[in-house]
Amino acid sequence: MSSQDPDDGGSIKQTHMKYEIRENPGLVPLILYGLQHYFSIIGSLILVPLVLVPLIGGNDNDTSRVVSTTLLVSGITTLIHLCFGSRLPLIQGPSFVYLAPALVIANSPEFSNVPGNRFKHTMKELQGAVIISSLFQIIAGYSGLMSFLLRVINPVIVSPTVAAVGLAFFTYGFTTVGSCVEIGIPQIIVVIIFALHLRKISIFGHRIFQIYAVPLGLATTWAYAFLLTETGAYNYKGCKMDMANPSAACQRHIHTMRSCRTDASHALRDAAWVRFPYPFQWGTPTFSLRTGAVMIAASIIASVDSVGSYHATSLLVASRAPTPGLVSRAIGLEGITSALAGLWGIGTGATTLTENVHTIAVTRMGSRHAVTFGAFVLIALSFIGKVGAFLASIPQVMVAALLCIMWAMLTAWGLSYLRYTETGSSRNVLIVGLSLFLSLSVPAYFQQYNAGSNAVQFFLAPYSVATHGPIQTKSGTVNFIFNSLLSMHMVIAFVVAFFLDNTVPGSKQERGIYVWSRPRSAKNEPAFQRDYGLPFGLWKFFAWVKWVGV
Repeated sequence: MSSQDPDDGGSIKQTHMKYEIRENPGLVPLILYGLQHYFSIIGSLILVPLVLVPLIGGNDNDTSRVVSTTLLVSGITTLIHLCFGSRLPLIQGPSFVYLAPALVIANSPEFSNVPGNRFKHTMKELQGAVIISSLFQIIAGYSGLMSFLLRVINPVIVSPTVAAVGLAFFTYGFTTVGSCVEIGIPQIIVVIIFALHLRKISIFGHRIFQIYAVPLGLATTWAYAFLLTETGAYNYKGCKMDMANPSAACQRHIHTMRSCRTDASHALRDAAWVRFPYPFQWGTPTFSLRTGAVMIAASIIASVDSVGSYHATSLLVASRAPTPGLVSRAIGLEGITSALAGLWGIGTGATTLTENVHTIAVTRMGSRHAVTFGAFVLIALSFIGKVGAFLASIPQVMVAALLCIMWAMLTAWGLSYLRYTETGSSRNVLIVGLSLFLSLSVPAYFQQYNAGSNAVQFFLAPYSVATHGPIQTKSGTVNFIFNSLLSMHMVIAFVVAFFLDNTVPGSKQERGIYVWSRPRSAKNEPAFQRDYGLPFGLWKFFAWVKWVGV
């Protein structure tokens, strides 16, 4: 058995876990490890709404409400997935995979220039698109189609696809950090120091800095920014952030104040203590073919990402890899959880958070009981309005700085899937290299084509292609769909990698084809049934359905 360092999540066997998938660690460890799971990936849970809501016209209060709703949806969908999905200790939440298509939709002319409440109008469209896209996962999972797709999906495809998701947002990262470098750059440096330089430091047997690099880095920099604000570093004589007609000199100072001050957001002051997020809180979702088609592409990528997460997690915490039927069941359930996210309205779908796999590898906590407890805590916190408002008041420059780290980790995590393949193979090197290069180059062509009249901010330019892309037919819907899809990095990476990997000959070992457990042998293993079987004896009723049971 492997005895490698816990940092190497892909090589650790379940015997090196502190607690395996079905173990109950006891009350105190359950609380500590349950909270640890969610605190360690807090960035993945809240950063998507913190980026998306302001860019679609939402104010501080809207951001606060979406953050609270996200906490509720994440808790509920995680519980559902733990009971009826893969049953692996994986957290469900807003995925970065859905962020690019959401921005494409938000920056199309009918939503970027909408009169009245742009936020609610756009959010209702995003809700409808997410619900439409969830149907693909439900059908793919529960019809048995996913069992067939698993034969043609492997790490050579998953790796560049996931990596392209992180690379897609490079125009937003440091561009926004540069609006207040005295806070943004220290934020990046502090997180890097915690995550890398201090990662081996153990306190009471826990690698605190490595596990909590993001929340600790955020707290440290937030305190530093608060000190600058309170000492008057951003007070400019005669200038206020809410001035109606500022002078030319004040305009520059106001931009600095809004970017750097920790009191620029009024979310915490205005939020109620108790708030109950509910479905259709933004209004009845609207449905259209063009936005639904764009979001379906995101659901396909999310499913590919989840397949990789299931495989990596099963190697860590379970006795055996899941069967193709179990993976199909999990993908179908992710469709249902995304539909719930669409009904509540968080702007994206709810899918498996890839970052959770890294947390499991580092903490060596594989018990689903701990994740279950944390999900209940998340649901409880969602009803406290001040919690969502507090998280929503994080300065935007600090959000961007954290995202520079999160997207870099997502890119690296995607590339790490290649460890299951022969990484030195010239076949794999060329496929992955072409996929990544074309995923940057092809969208750049679409983004720059006839973009002279584009008036959006620089970092939003990649998501406004629907207005000026090179595909111009007589059908506006066709133009929107294809210009949007071909301008998204992850779509190009997936298409290129999928085509090349399934047409260029290669051995199973070279391609790193995922090995799933066989249904026939799994049915005869009591441990397998306890790991993956549906609770409350429900597996007995569905065992005959090979793509839902074992």
